[in-house]
Amino acid sequence: MITPTMHPALSHLAHRPWPLPDRPWRWRQSWHDLLFAHWPVPAAVLRPLVPSGLTVQEFAGTSWIGLVPFRMTGVMRRPLPDLPWVSAFPELNVRIYIERDGRPGVWFLSLDAGNPLAVWAARRFFHLPYYRAQMSLTGDEQAGFRYSSRRAGAEFTGTYRPTASVFRAAPSSLEHWLTERYCLYASAPDGSLWRNEVHHAPWSLQPAEADITRNTMFAFHGLTPDAVPPLLHFSRRLDVVVWGGERVDGITVRPPVPVCRTQ
Repeated sequence: MITPTMHPALSHLAHRPWPLPDRPWRWRQSWHDLLFAHWPVPAAVLRPLVPSGLTVQEFAGTSWIGLVPFRMTGVMRRPLPDLPWVSAFPELNVRIYIERDGRPGVWFLSLDAGNPLAVWAARRFFHLPYYRAQMSLTGDEQAGFRYSSRRAGAEFTGTYRPTASVFRAAPSSLEHWLTERYCLYASAPDGSLWRNEVHHAPWSLQPAEADITRNTMFAFHGLTPDAVPPLLHFSRRLDVVVWGGERVDGITVRPPVPVCRTQ
C-alpha cells in the first residue's frame, strides 16, 4: 500500500486523474527553475513523429509542442541515496501531447542531458530518446536564468525568468492541459510501446518572459513551428516519483477509474 508519507510528491493525491499504480514507485527526482515554452503546431504535422498506437491530442483545434529547459536534482532509483555528479544535472526536452486508453501523457521527441550516465540509464530503463549535450544553467529569478545546450544538430540558448505571482492552472484551461500530465509514453528498440506512470503535486506556475537567442531543437526533428510568440510559464520546483514501465500495445488495458475525491 503506497502512503502519502513515503515521498513529498505523494502528499497531494486528489487532483490525480486516475488512481496511483498498485505497485511501488521506482525512481525519484526534483525539477527546478523550469521554463515551459509552447507553440501551436497542427496535429497532422506531428502525426508522422508518433507511433500509430498513440493519438495526437488537440486543444481548441490545434496540437502544441513544448520546449522545456530546467535542472534536475535527487535523481535516483529507490531506495538508493543521491550520488555526487550522478543525481543532479541540467536537462532540456522537446515534447508533444498524446493519449492512449483514455490516459493523456507526454511523448518526448528528444531529451538532452549533460550527464552521460543519466543518458544511458534513461535509454536503457525508459526507452527515451536522450542525447548527451554540453549544457549550463546559471542565474536567478531576478536577473534571469541563462541556459545553454549544444550537441550535434541541435542547440538552444536563451534567458528566462518569472514575471508574476504563482498560480494553479484551472482544470479547463490550456495551461492545465499542457502541464498536468501523469504518464509518459515511449517506444522500445523492438517497436513495443510502453507507459510510465508519474506523480507529483499540481504545478505551481508563474507567467514568464524569455529571450531565446538560438533554437534549432525543433529543426532537428524536421519541424518549423509558426513564427508566433511562445506561451511561457515558469516553475520553481516540483518533486516527482516515477513507476516502472508497462507495455501497452498488444495487451488489454483497463480504462482509468475516476479518483474518488472527498471534500
